[in-house]
Amino acid sequence: MEKKDIDWGNLGFGYQKTDFRFVSEYKGGKWDDGVLTEDDKIVMSECAGVLQYAQTVFEGLKAYTTEQGDIVTFRPDLNASRLEDSAKRLEMPPFPQDRFVEAVKKTVAANAAYVPPYGSGATLYVRPFMFGKNPVIGVKPADEYEFRIFCTPVGPYFKGGVKPLTICVSDFDRAAPHGTGHIKAGLNYAMSLHAIQTAHRNGFDENMYLDPATRTKVEETGGANFLFVTKDNTIVTPKSDSILPSITRRSLMYVAEHYLGLKVEQREVAFTELKDFAECGLCGTAAVISPVGKVVNHGEEVCFPSGMTEMGPVTKKLYDTLTGIQMGRLEAPEGWICKIQ
Repeated sequence: MEKKDIDWGNLGFGYQKTDFRFVSEYKGGKWDDGVLTEDDKIVMSECAGVLQYAQTVFEGLKAYTTEQGDIVTFRPDLNASRLEDSAKRLEMPPFPQDRFVEAVKKTVAANAAYVPPYGSGATLYVRPFMFGKNPVIGVKPADEYEFRIFCTPVGPYFKGGVKPLTICVSDFDRAAPHGTGHIKAGLNYAMSLHAIQTAHRNGFDENMYLDPATRTKVEETGGANFLFVTKDNTIVTPKSDSILPSITRRSLMYVAEHYLGLKVEQREVAFTELKDFAECGLCGTAAVISPVGKVVNHGEEVCFPSGMTEMGPVTKKLYDTLTGIQMGRLEAPEGWICKIQ
């Protein structure tokens, strides 16, 4: 298979159309078999449920070329499960989990020429999503839906290497108590846009959202979970019903405990604890781990001992181990790697 003529080493993190995408329609109470198509356009009513009432959910995962030359994806079964949870919360018909994984495999295989070569630093980003399609004017769930998967080759999330971020405590709330913070719905990301642009205008890289009820506990950013390292090398991640269950975060916690022999804790994290941590990172699909060097809360600065020049040593070990598993340099736990071809 001949790869596309792409300058893999200079790819940005943006959309580039590939040859095929998967499309399945939900009508009359059931999903059809779905097809691969070259048509990247969506045609629907101006009154479609997604346009009127934001009835849409999505996922994000990546395909890689391993050191052995295989094309693989990472734990797509967890994306399938999370998409089902998201769909149910928005009264959407879940796309069957086994069919989700097969559709991912078909879409990646059809676009194999766009999967960057091993060692390029680039990957193929895979975006499954579904939305209400038929006209809906009263406030209610749609009756017809579309499930799609497209791919796009992307470069490293941070060009020129990973530098520790400076983030601010947001004045906005990411999610309401008992709301939709635990699902991957488009509406959650729409409400975060003003907050992240406000942070950028004020010179910060990202936001730290606190719990909306008391504003005393750390939750997450607009698109990533927090991971902290204590001074005795315990890995701590915040626990809350409003936090999206990051697949990367769950994988890093397993790696910390079973590969690196570290103690791990998932618990409530008070903002006042930040000064006691040695390292901090944001974890998610796009960058795996982004180190945080400083948190600013209305002039009050919390500077982590790991500093502002590079990843902390424990964070770096976690990053190297997980990416080593993904790229085939280290043996993966059973079921983590889904081979495409």
